[in-house]
Amino acid sequence: MKYVSLSQYLKNEYNEKYYKLSLSCSTTCPNRDGTCGDKGCIFCSMKGSGDFAQDALLDIDTQIERAKTLIQNKTDNNRYIAYFQAFTSTYGDIGYIKDAFSKAINRDDIAILSIATRPDCLSNDVMCILEDLTKIKPVWVELGLQSIHESTAEYIRRGYPTPLYFDAVKKLKAIGIHVITHVIIGLPYETKKMMIETVRQVSEVTDGIKLQLLHVIKGTDLAKEYSKGKFEVLTLEDYASILCECISVLPDDVVVHRLTGDGDKSTLIAPLWTKDKKRVLNYINHCIASYVK
Repeated sequence: MKYVSLSQYLKNEYNEKYYKLSLSCSTTCPNRDGTCGDKGCIFCSMKGSGDFAQDALLDIDTQIERAKTLIQNKTDNNRYIAYFQAFTSTYGDIGYIKDAFSKAINRDDIAILSIATRPDCLSNDVMCILEDLTKIKPVWVELGLQSIHESTAEYIRRGYPTPLYFDAVKKLKAIGIHVITHVIIGLPYETKKMMIETVRQVSEVTDGIKLQLLHVIKGTDLAKEYSKGKFEVLTLEDYASILCECISVLPDDVVVHRLTGDGDKSTLIAPLWTKDKKRVLNYINHCIASYVK
């Protein structure tokens, strides 16, 4: 079974592989400041899913230079993807957001700007900024959907209805944005059929997809649920099996930006098998290569 990986897409589109530099804006989230909630999503860490991102208190240029040193042994390339990862990067003071994105995208060492956000945080002002940025260099927007199922959305406290996601994708693609959708595999109370249906519907509209294994992180409300035995996390074997079926429903032009994901080992509660990243990826790639529907 074949699929278009991020690495292959970059080589096809730009003739080289770019590494991501994980950055932070001084932004929060409408699911934390009381707009639609004050606790965040049930699985989200205190760093707003930006556990490996740079310190938001640093200016953008300093963040980029520090992030580059972390991957200097991985690549000889001198151009990168500036990835605004933590919290909701389009939520906050519009002037600050515009300045942060502009500083990053106008650097010679930045080839692509990638912005993580929510479908309910794409105001007209934000869309105008994004459209202007696309005239400089390619812009990607990563939308945190996780699941199309409203029962799951309510449980994880996502804070917006699923139709809003589809509307956001349509608007972003209309201005030339490459849209990447985040989907979590293994959310409590979801069946395999539900997970595959999420991927199926998302794949009809998105340009890229990040398939993320559910991690239970210390300090989250999900960790409290897990400690009470309210759900079980997936085994490596089960995850790989579901992943294969999810990939099998993807159209040929949808780019797979991620097959699993890394949790901060110092705060990870479960599943502990994810700590051995090399073994996990080897097993997953073997399963995909030998998958027969």
